[in-house]
Amino acid sequence: MEGPAQEGPRSQPSFFRRPPAPTSSGSVPPSPPVVTPPPAPPSSGITPPPPPPPVMVPPPPPPPPARRPSEPPPPYADGETHRFVFHGRGGSLFGIHIVNVLLTIVTLGVYYFWGKTRVRKYVWGQSEIAGDRFAYHGTGRELFLGFLKALLVFALPLYLLYLVRAFAPWVAVKVVAAILSYIIASVFLPLAIVGARRYRLSRSSWRGIRFSFRGTAWEFVKFFIVNTLLVSLTLGLWYPVFDVGRHAFLVRHSWFGNRKFDFDGSSTGLFGRFVLTLVLTPFTLGLCWFWYLARKRRYFWDHTTFGAARFRNTTRGGPLLWLMLGNLILLVATLGLGWPWAQARSARFLARNLSLVGTLDLEGIEQDARAASATGEGLAGFLDIGTLDLG
Repeated sequence: MEGPAQEGPRSQPSFFRRPPAPTSSGSVPPSPPVVTPPPAPPSSGITPPPPPPPVMVPPPPPPPPARRPSEPPPPYADGETHRFVFHGRGGSLFGIHIVNVLLTIVTLGVYYFWGKTRVRKYVWGQSEIAGDRFAYHGTGRELFLGFLKALLVFALPLYLLYLVRAFAPWVAVKVVAAILSYIIASVFLPLAIVGARRYRLSRSSWRGIRFSFRGTAWEFVKFFIVNTLLVSLTLGLWYPVFDVGRHAFLVRHSWFGNRKFDFDGSSTGLFGRFVLTLVLTPFTLGLCWFWYLARKRRYFWDHTTFGAARFRNTTRGGPLLWLMLGNLILLVATLGLGWPWAQARSARFLARNLSLVGTLDLEGIEQDARAASATGEGLAGFLDIGTLDLG
């Protein structure tokens, strides 16, 4: 006789699911129906593209260290930079130069002044800053008449005094003639420097506004004579002080329209470098003077200002040495015919190392041209004081 059926072992409840509660009759309720998900669509054989790689965003740079209130701002840190550019080429200048030489020979030297004007017009017109080029408005006739005036006022008296010293039978007359010659010669050079700068600036313009020079010749003559005596008394050691003072006078009296240039350098700013160059001269065979000239250019330009803007020059001794040495080789190898290329190289070198840093406030600049005679330019012609005078 069979007994009651034995119940199988009751399954243990799952660890993740609460077991169903028994009903009142003690039986377990049926489990809910299982919903089967729809079948995946048949594959078309195209593998879906992989997800794009995550974009790595670099962290922001750390903020710059704060500057102490007592620490001055770095030089040329603020303001826009306006660079000088020279567009001229030696070949174009050679075409002007060769015509000038031929016409000067044919006219027995008279065309020299017109040829000089043509060269200046080309050089000025190929020089640019802030997108605009300079212009030169001088004429050959002005240079020719200025040369004749200088010849009559200074050259002729000096020649007559020379004849007196050479042929006068009395010693007292020779002494007086020598003193007068020294006085005229002492006045001759500073008047030539001031007159040439006054004329060239008055005939130069940028954006239609003329430059001008407003210093008095007598003031510069007094400065020049006194400092020349000091250079002689100090055996040349006073020369860098004199050189800085001369440049400061010329810059501080230069104007563009109704706004002036300024110079804030110290009169002794080149003295230490000048003495060091003198000491190193025998050990460097004189080559150290190229580094002094480069330092002088940087000092003069870096301390020249125009309103809120300041000039900056980056000339170094090594490149300056190679420039001058290359020009010398070029002139010797071509028997002087390479002069146009030497001039173009020098102008390009100057422009490449020169810039104006700061805001150019041109709104308030108005035309304020000043009249100037070409007599001073004629005086400078006797001494050949520069053909490209940019400062």
